[in-house]
Amino acid sequence: MKVSVIATVKNEGEGIRPLLDSLIHQSRIPDEIIICDGGSTDNTLEILAEYQQWLPLKIIVVPGANISQGRNRAIEVATGEIIAATDAGVVLAPYWLEDIVRPIEMGEAVVVSGWFEPDPYTDFEVVMGATVLPAREDVDPQKFLPSSRSVAFLKTAWEAVGGYPEWLDYGEDLVFDLALREKYGPFPLVDTAVAYFRPRSNLRSYFRQYYTYARGDGKANLWPKRHAIRYLTYLVALPVILRLIWREKILGWLLLLGGISAYCRRPAERLWQSTASWSPAGRVRAFALIPIIRFVGDVAEMLGYPVGLWWRWHHRSQKEG
Repeated sequence: MKVSVIATVKNEGEGIRPLLDSLIHQSRIPDEIIICDGGSTDNTLEILAEYQQWLPLKIIVVPGANISQGRNRAIEVATGEIIAATDAGVVLAPYWLEDIVRPIEMGEAVVVSGWFEPDPYTDFEVVMGATVLPAREDVDPQKFLPSSRSVAFLKTAWEAVGGYPEWLDYGEDLVFDLALREKYGPFPLVDTAVAYFRPRSNLRSYFRQYYTYARGDGKANLWPKRHAIRYLTYLVALPVILRLIWREKILGWLLLLGGISAYCRRPAERLWQSTASWSPAGRVRAFALIPIIRFVGDVAEMLGYPVGLWWRWHHRSQKEG
């Protein structure tokens, strides 16, 4: 079966090279690569054109396209029966394409989940990756929803669910996954098909990332119970604990420290494994960052989610999925 790799880019510049280099070194070279540029104003298009001498690369330009629109335009142009989607900013494991399309080629699946892992460059990024990204043992393959940085599916399945939701700017891959799972059932998870990507390098960019994710959740009405629990925790439970600290200091502090410990336990376990060679002082600083990162992410989500809900209310007559 013919395999098309698709991705979207905009103003990636030199940052697009690692992805393209990793495609060159795949154990199975794709039959074609379709990259949709959303209107880059830097040298992204020149770099893409350079790689056409080494890869079966076709470039399409759709100025102003969001990620969903870019993916849909790329898939429309693709001639392969199998679509393997990835993203700029990642490096693909050498056997990524071969492994992720195998269940589809063997007739065992219509959609296949790939895996993703952090590729940190700094100590802060090591902590960020351990805090916000699950390890393989943390996920249930039957419930796992793949990021479109590492997923493969039949083009007919994409057509059957109406493609990526073009009305949604963030969280679009989850809405697409949910539509596919509703139609075809759970997807097999191929955890050897790994896309490596760099975690956010500072709290500001992390805040912006999770704000937009939560805004997308609100627009798509995703995970309302999860967001409700977060609001109850910070707006109801935390004030009660702070009042206890004021009136019954020992009990209040025990509850607060116990809650923080429980909330940070799994990230701390992941970080413990990935910092085995660090000095004790370095580890202490790293573990101290976990509750800070979680708190910043929670605040970002609590601010972004109602913005998305407000958008949804004002666009409730628009077709959604």
